[in-house]
Amino acid sequence: MTARPEFYRFHNGEKAPLQFAEAEYAARVTGLRAIMAAHGVDAAVFTSMHNVSYYSGFTYCAFGRPYAVVVTASDCVTISAGIDAGQPWRRCYGDNITYTDWQRDNYWRAIKSITGEAAAIGYESDHLTMLQQGKLQSFLAPSKMVDLYEPTMRQRMHKSAAEIALIRAGAAVADVGGYAIRDAIKEGVREIDVAMAGRDAMELEIAKRFPDAEYRDTWVWFQSGINTDGAHNPVTARKLQRGDILSLNTFPMISGYYTALERTLFVGEVDDASLKLWEANVGAHELGISLLKPGASCAEVTEQINAFFAARDLLQYRTFGYGHSFGVLSHYYGREAGLELREDIPTVLEPGMVISMEPMLTIAEGEPGAGGYREHDILVITDDGNENITGYPYGPEFNVVG
Repeated sequence: MTARPEFYRFHNGEKAPLQFAEAEYAARVTGLRAIMAAHGVDAAVFTSMHNVSYYSGFTYCAFGRPYAVVVTASDCVTISAGIDAGQPWRRCYGDNITYTDWQRDNYWRAIKSITGEAAAIGYESDHLTMLQQGKLQSFLAPSKMVDLYEPTMRQRMHKSAAEIALIRAGAAVADVGGYAIRDAIKEGVREIDVAMAGRDAMELEIAKRFPDAEYRDTWVWFQSGINTDGAHNPVTARKLQRGDILSLNTFPMISGYYTALERTLFVGEVDDASLKLWEANVGAHELGISLLKPGASCAEVTEQINAFFAARDLLQYRTFGYGHSFGVLSHYYGREAGLELREDIPTVLEPGMVISMEPMLTIAEGEPGAGGYREHDILVITDDGNENITGYPYGPEFNVVG
């Protein structure tokens, strides 16, 4: 009987074009190696979707299986499950090892083949589970473990020119979805029907702009009436009624990079109470955009928008922070938590950062103007201010439709 391997290299076919040039990934890995050297780390073992995608270009689909990218002074290797066959090799920067599932923990044996024993290991505390941490310690017997969650997050905060170009394209795709949704809004139409129109338009646009990409996970949250009260409420079959408040949310996914467009709309007409709230939220949105410039801290921006709402007795209706970073990000993974517009984030904005402005007010059912009001634009921080890369209009003049 032929012995079954614990892991192997299945380099099936030729390398496929990645979203970025090889030099982009080489620069990222060089930056990581500088972080490793500064922290006395011999090998970084990253398990999160966002860091695997950021450093290798491979965005995995876990389905309960572990994945990794392992970076040493000389190697950058993705670790993938056999179910994916040669796709991880074709779609990654660097090398790839496939682990087999006939014996438990072949994943860690594959990682050990790169790191060896007793190395200083860098890891991500925000992703490595207690179970997998125990296995890391058992199989790799590290001389020390160093948490690289924060320094890698800070590396990802500063976008390259290539990343900004991709994010800009994603914002344009989100606009395409927004216009398709606007055209689909009519009394009696279901939320799901409107959402599908936006999603289909974006997927076609992504395929046109990026013919060599993988296509996955582009989606729409389109909410109406009471369903607008939360920013992440799922789509339903509720039928639109005249006077309904609506939330348009388009989310293109391009090679691990998420972008977004979010807008308040009304079906056919808007009542006076709703209009007053909507205009206040638009005012906060415009103020927030004006504040996003180099040298401003996330906390300072937040406090100024808070003051705007407090002066109108609306601050109690705010439901979350006013914006967040963009890049390798999705509803499944990723969060540059150090770049969010919240009271407890002191990060100072710098050129090359990309951040949203998205104030939201939620008024409870039964109250005048009930519903959720939210506008969302994506801003690139420049040397002297910001560039708004979202094109779809906001406010009542354009968004009372149907």
